[in-house]
Amino acid sequence: MSVRISRDKATTAFVANVERISGQNLRACYQCGKCSAGCPMAAYMDILPNQVIRFAQFGFEEELVKSEAIWTCVSCLTCNSRCPKGVKIAEVIEAIRQIVLRTRKDHMNFEKLPLGTLRAVPPIALIGSMRKFTS
Repeated sequence: MSVRISRDKATTAFVANVERISGQNLRACYQCGKCSAGCPMAAYMDILPNQVIRFAQFGFEEELVKSEAIWTCVSCLTCNSRCPKGVKIAEVIEAIRQIVLRTRKDHMNFEKLPLGTLRAVPPIALIGSMRKFTS
């Protein structure tokens, strides 16, 4: 994977947005790797938890929003408990998820579904589709 490091306004805005949503200081992480070493889902991730933080530190938005890691994380909080600097990695991953969910255009438009389909769809599916608009 080829990645370009820059400090342009888009990169800075992404980093600031992740920090604002997560409430975390990304610069506090010094890449010890303890979060990744303890993560029960690390074997299934394309980017390890410490790498997610590193990518976020450098503003690699495109790589993060395309990664499977942000969806593979089960939010067990093991990474949070292992971090010697107190960085809440799970909150950072959730912030990146929120950024993706807030910008996606492929949500289900339940208003355009036929009434018969609406009656057949489990209520939790409709609730889940509307959560994107409330967070």
